[in-house]
Formats: sequence, structure tokens, C-alpha cells
Amino acid sequence: MSTHADDNKPLDPQEPTMAQHDEPTEATENPEGLVEDAGALAVELAQAQEKIASYHDQLLRAKAEVENIRRRAEDDVSKARKFGIESFAESLIPVRDSLEAALAQTDQSLDTWKEGVETTLRQLVKAFEWNHLKEVAPEPGEKFDPHLHQAISAVPSDHPEGTIAQVLQKGYTISERVLRPALVMVSAAK
Repeated sequence: MSTHADDNKPLDPQEPTMAQHDEPTEATENPEGLVEDAGALAVELAQAQEKIASYHDQLLRAKAEVENIRRRAEDDVSKARKFGIESFAESLIPVRDSLEAALAQTDQSLDTWKEGVETTLRQLVKAFEWNHLKEVAPEPGEKFDPHLHQAISAVPSDHPEGTIAQVLQKGYTISERVLRPALVMVSAAK
């Protein structure tokens, strides 16, 4: 076995060894760059956290605003249900007043009574018009419409088949919505 004097010599920390030449590390290549990169990353992280906090705050504000809008809408719907009929009720009060006044008159002629009833009916018609309440009163011979009319029976008549032969009761719509269909008899084949 051969021995070299260099084998027993202590290693010099300044002198690179074979292992150090084979495996260079980042710290030895650019120690300042790593510190700069870490500082930049810390700044970017802080900025990202600020953005996240800002977005979170915006989200919470938007969520609160949506909740406020929902609550206001619920209140509006509740008030509309509660007071939506108020206009209609106000327009019916004079009709009631007229009916009560007519009943309070003890000594009236048939003509006076009839005039009072006609005046009251005009008030009622005006109240209906004011509140978009319309009559559905088809004429005999008009085409039967199942959306507006309810057929009670089919009867032989002089009118064409599938048309209205007779109206038994008027119907009503409010703002294009059927409140009560007109009750009719439909013409059948003779």
C-alpha cells in the first residue's frame, strides 16, 4: 500500500475539496441575490395580503348591501300587500256612503230610489275603472275563450257551435288577470 504525505495533511478551509467542486450551492454562488429575492418576496407577499384584505372587505360590503336590498324588497312587498288595496278601498267608500244614504231615506219615491241606485252604480263603475277592474261580459255569438269564460253547459242554439249562447254571470279581470271568469252556456250543434 502506498502512502502519500498529502493524505495525512490537515484540510485547509480556504482550499476547495473535490466534493465542493462537484456540488456548488446557491449560497456560495449568489448569497446577496438570495437576500434580495427574499426581500422582494416579502414585499410581494405583503402586497398580496393587502389585496386579499381589500377584496375581503369589498366582499363583505357587497354582501351587506345585497342583504339590505333583500330586506328593503321584502318590506316593499309586505307594504304593497298591506296597502295595495288602499286605493281600491278609498274608491269604494263613496259607494258605501251612497248606499247608506239611500237606506236612510224612509219616504222616497220609486223614481228617486232608482236614481239613487243608478248614481251609486256609476260611482262603483268609476271605482272599478280607476283600479283597472274590467267586466267580462261576452255577447251571445262571440267565440268561447276558456281563459275568460267558464262553460256551464252546451245547449242547442241559433249561434255557431263553440260560441257563447247565453251569459249567466259576468266575469271580471284586474290588470289583464282574471278574477272571475264569466259563466256562460256554449252553443252546441242542433
